Amino acid sequence: MRVLICEDSVLLREGLVRLLDHSGHRVVADLPDATGLMGFLDTASDQDFPQIAILDVRLPPSYTDEGIRAALQVRAKYPDLPLLVLSQYVEERYASELISTQSGSIGYLLKDRVADVNEFIASLEQIAAGGTILDQEVVAQLLTRRNHDDRMQRLTDRERSVLAAVAEGKSNQAIAALLFLSEASVEKYITSIFQKLGLEADGTGNRRVLAALAHIQNLGSNSTDRNGS
Repeated sequence: MRVLICEDSVLLREGLVRLLDHSGHRVVADLPDATGLMGFLDTASDQDFPQIAILDVRLPPSYTDEGIRAALQVRAKYPDLPLLVLSQYVEERYASELISTQSGSIGYLLKDRVADVNEFIASLEQIAAGGTILDQEVVAQLLTRRNHDDRMQRLTDRERSVLAAVAEGKSNQAIAALLFLSEASVEKYITSIFQKLGLEADGTGNRRVLAALAHIQNLGSNSTDRNGS
């Protein structure tokens, strides 16, 4: 798998390069900031174009939100390029906009909560294959923000817990173990969530992702209203 890294920390960047190389993947570019990101993507050959890009949120020069804004630019121009935002922070202002894009192949993980190397590589490969993986803290912060989506208000607390686990990419079996439920119960909760959110089967298998993001999708407008007030 070809990987692009955009991370200002030399130690972390070099560590990712070595980890990915050791895991059999190839790093096609390791950038210290986002200034050369679009230029690299625009000129990369088919052999060097990344199959996934890893970006930090806070990059030079201001160390605020350059990385996630760059991720939005990448998603707009290259919607099929899988992205993993790897950061110490949940940047709510842009995270909801990035995560709510319905093309999938997106991840948002917090550095301090990545405790297992093999699990990280597996998450990376899952995102590259079209999956969506969100750290539970990211989900918690976005799902607890005030909103006015009547569909989300229909969910029970248990359904919200199941939904958060779905957003983390967990299987029904893993959700059952996490919440001390039977797999049959988990399946019933997920079916109920689909119904309450008005998500019909479309043959693509994306309903799990769309269910997890249905609430998040409307947060951008709410955030804009608050910022503009």
